[in-house]
Amino acid sequence: MQSGAPHSGVGRVIADRYLLLNRLGSGGMGHVWLAHDQQLDCEVALKEIVFRDPDEAERDRTARVARARAEARHAAVLRGHPNVATVHDVLEHDELPWIVMEYVPGALDLKAVVTRRGALAPAECARIGLAVLDALTAGHERGIMHRDVKPANILLAPDRTGSPYARVHLTDYGISVQPDTQETRYTRTHVLVGTSGYLAPERAQGGPPTAAADLFSLGCTLYYAVEGYGPFDRDSEIAALTAVVLEEPRPMLRAGALEPVLAAMLGKDPVHRITASETEAALSAIVTPQAHPRTEPDLGSQPHWASERTHTAEPEILGSPIPHESPWYAPAPAPASPSAWAPAADPGYGAPPRTTGTGGRRRRHRSRALLAGVATTLGLALTVGGTWYAFGNLPGGTGDGDTVGGKPYGDAVGLSEPLKDGDCVQVTWAGVRFEGTPRLQLVPQCTGPAVDGQVMAFHEASSAEDARASGTARCEQLTEEERGNLVDIRSYPVLPADDGFDAAGHRVACLLLGERRPVYGPIGRHRQEGETVFVDAATMQKQDCLDVISDSRARLVSCLGRHRQKVLGFHEMSPGTTYAKANAEALAACAKNVPPEEYGYEEAVTASGYWLSEDGWKKGAHYVVCTVISGSGGTMEGEEA
Repeated sequence: MQSGAPHSGVGRVIADRYLLLNRLGSGGMGHVWLAHDQQLDCEVALKEIVFRDPDEAERDRTARVARARAEARHAAVLRGHPNVATVHDVLEHDELPWIVMEYVPGALDLKAVVTRRGALAPAECARIGLAVLDALTAGHERGIMHRDVKPANILLAPDRTGSPYARVHLTDYGISVQPDTQETRYTRTHVLVGTSGYLAPERAQGGPPTAAADLFSLGCTLYYAVEGYGPFDRDSEIAALTAVVLEEPRPMLRAGALEPVLAAMLGKDPVHRITASETEAALSAIVTPQAHPRTEPDLGSQPHWASERTHTAEPEILGSPIPHESPWYAPAPAPASPSAWAPAADPGYGAPPRTTGTGGRRRRHRSRALLAGVATTLGLALTVGGTWYAFGNLPGGTGDGDTVGGKPYGDAVGLSEPLKDGDCVQVTWAGVRFEGTPRLQLVPQCTGPAVDGQVMAFHEASSAEDARASGTARCEQLTEEERGNLVDIRSYPVLPADDGFDAAGHRVACLLLGERRPVYGPIGRHRQEGETVFVDAATMQKQDCLDVISDSRARLVSCLGRHRQKVLGFHEMSPGTTYAKANAEALAACAKNVPPEEYGYEEAVTASGYWLSEDGWKKGAHYVVCTVISGSGGTMEGEEA
């Protein structure tokens, strides 16, 4: 696609000083480069403004340039904050602004971390939430609203000891604003500013930016971190905005002690939404839980947001495990009660806020920064301790690697060890598929036609009888998100045997299996961008971005970079359709039933594409994978996260 900006690339020198080394990422405003400062002999990050449409109206170009300058100005105001990415300078080169920012080696954004590692532990989410909340509050105290808090705008990086993701940085103040000043607005009033699915309901309805709206967005972000998907994720932006305004968040399955806090942050009415100070107290109690149970306070002392049962999952289905390879695993403290979270004992809680003699503003910023630092250290200790605990107390283990009891799932299933998250299996049915008890065999490499399914979740049961009674329904709930993104997939509970209940760790293993065919490899969150190669369309899922290798092979890549296609959805053809006829009709069927323009793509510059699986077709899975492609046949630009 032709760009309206001068060509830029590796080796170019900006402002006679900054040598571009490689591109770190792309977003709605442009590209971020790793650059070498030739004067100071150090590495920095440069944000480049890109105009992808050469015919973009001059008014819009001017506004975007002004937004870049505003981003630099707002971030510079907060440059001393430990949880805000530092902006060093803003300069002009070839009549366009470039923002010079701190380069954070080894950093990944929260979205990428969850995509690679799976959902985070509640205590780790609370630690990250405290750091971001402190950064937001520092801005709010100066009248600066962020307006685009989301997983992609939170960077996690190693600290000086090498502890991964210990440092937390809030980035991208590109659409932030100071509503109480005379500052010029650089966004048109009839355009919603923010990211659908993370925008507060009052903002989605045209309300002004507020601290409460930023808090709602932070709640959505932490929900994503602990659950692995957003509370209002939908197939289109319009559907997501509608859900934000009219629907309750999806039930929480992994949030544990974080559940009531998130429910309070996601309140529809900003007047009754939990405040920043209450959120700080709640998150701190999760990061640093009380050593001894405290006396329950009387209901009159509880905050208003803790007085009602949430609309989320019941406590007994909480806490689905983190992937076993994840560095985030830490046991989460249980909620104080099934229906309400009470703040940690604090002699000043519920009392009028202390004020200074200058304008009545509370002096909490320094103490909050200190609390965030302490929380970081303790959060890491919890993570390390939790990892030790997890490996020393694996379900069905004694801490020395010995298995307790008989085969965890009985002789028919045949496995001698309990299943782990992400395990791939080959399934052999004695008769009709999904009838009776199948025999399972592990597939170590998780690739090839032998992979019939993969373990995606677990359900904790009180007994083998309880597992038989509730396992099917619970596995349906726990895998709902993954099943919604895939096609021709169903869940299947692997139930503990009566004499293997202890060996199975008291858990039902929830498999996702191909309805009529194998899944051929890792699915859902277990896939790796750049490493997963599709040899069959069976495991392509909605929102996947692809690089085409050949007519029958594609590679999963990040949607933030250039890509050839993106999966929009699926279309089922009639059972009598032959594979040859499906190939002839698939493109027209996708253009009619899954049109790219309904997903926000411009009709003039994009077109429909498709993938078909011959093996799946022969087995009765008559589905077409519908994609969007560039109308020119080239690559599509990276999308804003």
